[in-house]
Amino acid sequence: MAKLATYRAKRDFTKTSEPKGATSRRSGSSFVVQKHDASRLHYDFRLEMDGVLKSWAVAKGPSLVPGEKRLAVEVEDHPVDYGDFEGTIPEGQYGGGTVMLWDRGTWTPEGDPHEDYATGRLSFRLDGEKLRGTWHLIRMRHPREKRSSWLLIKGDDEHARGPDDPDILEEAPLSVKTGRSLDEIAGRKAAKKRAAKKKAQAAPSKAQARAKPSPQAGPMPDKVEPCLATLVEEVPTGPGWIHEVKWDGYRLLAFVADGRVRLVTRNGKDWTKRFPGIAGALSALPVESAILDGEAVMLDENGVSSFAALQQALSSETKGVASDAVFYAFDLLYRDGDDLRPLPLGERKARLAKLLAKSRKAGPVRYSEHRTQGGSMIRTVCRKGLEGVVSKRVDLPYRGGRNEDWVKTKCTDEQEFVIAGYVPSTAYENAIGSLVLGYYDKDRLAYAGRTGTGFTRDLARDLFRRLRPLRTDRPPFSGRLGAQQRRGVVWVRPELIGQVEFRGWTADGIVRHAAFKGLREDKDAKDVTREKRHALSASESGGAKTMSANGTAIAGIALTHPDRILWEDQGLTKQELAGFYVDIAEWLLPHLVDRPLTLIRCPSGAKKSCFVQRHSWAGLSDAVHRETVRDEGGEMDVLTVGDIRGVVALVQAGVLEMHVWGATLADLDRPDRLIFDLDPGEGVPWTRVVEGARAIRERLKAAGLESFVKTTGGKGVHVVAPLTPGAPWDEALRFSRGLAQAMAADEPDRYTTTSVKRERAGRIFIDYLRNNREASAVAPYSTRARPGAPVSTPVSWEELADVAPNGFTVRNLRKRLASLKQDPWADIGRLDQVLPAGGKASKRRA
Repeated sequence: MAKLATYRAKRDFTKTSEPKGATSRRSGSSFVVQKHDASRLHYDFRLEMDGVLKSWAVAKGPSLVPGEKRLAVEVEDHPVDYGDFEGTIPEGQYGGGTVMLWDRGTWTPEGDPHEDYATGRLSFRLDGEKLRGTWHLIRMRHPREKRSSWLLIKGDDEHARGPDDPDILEEAPLSVKTGRSLDEIAGRKAAKKRAAKKKAQAAPSKAQARAKPSPQAGPMPDKVEPCLATLVEEVPTGPGWIHEVKWDGYRLLAFVADGRVRLVTRNGKDWTKRFPGIAGALSALPVESAILDGEAVMLDENGVSSFAALQQALSSETKGVASDAVFYAFDLLYRDGDDLRPLPLGERKARLAKLLAKSRKAGPVRYSEHRTQGGSMIRTVCRKGLEGVVSKRVDLPYRGGRNEDWVKTKCTDEQEFVIAGYVPSTAYENAIGSLVLGYYDKDRLAYAGRTGTGFTRDLARDLFRRLRPLRTDRPPFSGRLGAQQRRGVVWVRPELIGQVEFRGWTADGIVRHAAFKGLREDKDAKDVTREKRHALSASESGGAKTMSANGTAIAGIALTHPDRILWEDQGLTKQELAGFYVDIAEWLLPHLVDRPLTLIRCPSGAKKSCFVQRHSWAGLSDAVHRETVRDEGGEMDVLTVGDIRGVVALVQAGVLEMHVWGATLADLDRPDRLIFDLDPGEGVPWTRVVEGARAIRERLKAAGLESFVKTTGGKGVHVVAPLTPGAPWDEALRFSRGLAQAMAADEPDRYTTTSVKRERAGRIFIDYLRNNREASAVAPYSTRARPGAPVSTPVSWEELADVAPNGFTVRNLRKRLASLKQDPWADIGRLDQVLPAGGKASKRRA
């Protein structure tokens, strides 16, 4: 009852209908957000904990934009049954005004909620009707107000939105309990007046009714020029656009008449026999005649379209027939005597959805769904490995040709190229090793470089078979080629087209790191030009710009030169590194946030000049925090990050390695982690390093300390023992030095504590000096500025012997994390253990 004493003291329950309530005895996990129109409009955010609703007043309401901080002032605990309250608090009473139940659901803490609440850093997931995904409540360190001030921040996940996406508060303003507005809950007449006004505005005048587009009666045309999308830099925003998945397949126009179907490519080829399953499903549609526009694709087990799989399905092995292909229809151009092309897209799609109502999500013919939020859609699509997004003006008729009625935004650079030659394989007979690429600039064929990856052995031989009859003596390019460009090439007539994925263009027009995806047969070679991204005007894009699909803004941080190569051996760009950290943020941030940083900056890439950075510099983003802390000389500046925006800001500054102190800002003088760095000398096998790590683990166990292990991204490992801050740094150093020196004394042929390289050959250097106040070690999940883009990665003790010391990289770590059933370091923040006093262990589990 004491928990609700403040709540009850502020209210006269003879005058207010708010629940008097009692502390709940059940263990619940509900959350609610109540929209409260009192002296000023705000949102009350409540989490059920210990039988009450912990409550915060959020003045501006929650934001779905990651990193966007919303002030949340903690208020008195409320009873759990307050979570169902919706109504009006009388004027003159505390909180007088209207209360709406704006959202409700359950919440799941990501750590110990009591400990995290006490320390002021509460991370959790919401599963509500409006708010979902990861969220953070962070108490401000030095609140001046009488009541504790916190920050409510959305985590960056699939439920997040960009800064230019619609505001959830405006998009979903009504009650989840009754569907009413604040006016309706208060019993005001304003809601009725607004509804009447809206209806009057929506009613068309006679002139408008006469001008409204309508279908045109007439016979079904034999051919239609398809509408083609223009490549743009950014997903357009605004209510005038809808957004669809950009399917990775073959564009087809489907002509249906009296049960007969004709499937036509965009260059007019009849491919009906190549897609018998699609043709059969279309013939069964309840129409006499129709024209549908869509894409034929092959789907993998995750529902992702794969152009390579489609090519394989259409290969000579299957006689060019893709029986299992799926047709995603996204437009209806004609039906039963009516030409629908003059209608706006929204009307055409509504009619298409109705036609495909029975098969829209299954079967060979499916309806291509759309969304109205392009910014969040491009992030979701790219995370799933899809090709990109096509955005369409919802109010325009269907117009053939390439225009800006439809625009496309791609997750990666990809387009068609003319195949102008090949270099024979040195590994297989009668196979190609690489292809020479080109594109047409007006009537001149321009050289675009080569691609030597993406070929299976069968595909390399199939391409050789197709290209051999096209051999010619002279290069088909209009310009003069250098000796290196001509070396070893067999030239062919420029007739075949390849789909190629690449990572940008060089200054002289050559594709970087190109990978072959398959042949295209639905386009003429003369139509292959270099696709360039166009910028939409503010009127065309719907106003403010959102995130660029090629990565110019990630997590709200603008990236300059996003295509700058940071690891040349991997072709890994700045944009890709930023995206990698965003994807693994929930694994990275617990080991990084609020710890002083030592950074390795390599602005020109891992192979170029790198340098150590410990303090702020000109142009440092505000997303990276500058803190002043005490040191032996008085004071010093340190850098920290508080969220994923800070990490991306470091990437923008060319940071390739993030090293952290063994203590947090909350208590810099007392470490919360001991680190033993095992660095093998020349000739030491990995098995010996594993044995050394296990030996340290056993010695720590004997001292009452549990430990964890991670690869460093180099040759060695780190053994980490978490501590409850208590002992000062000199005790931590004394303990770790004693343990390391004892191992070196017991087995001097295996271990050493000296850093002199000539004395380390054949032995493992145990570096205990990481356990100093201003020393640092590479953070878990940080990249390293080394070949291959390795990542320092936590592993379990059981799997340590089976991993490679630098085997986890930016390219493969996401797959590892997705496959883990449990975080190998899940307990590192839950152990309550301290350094032994007098050699005796003192340990307990929280």
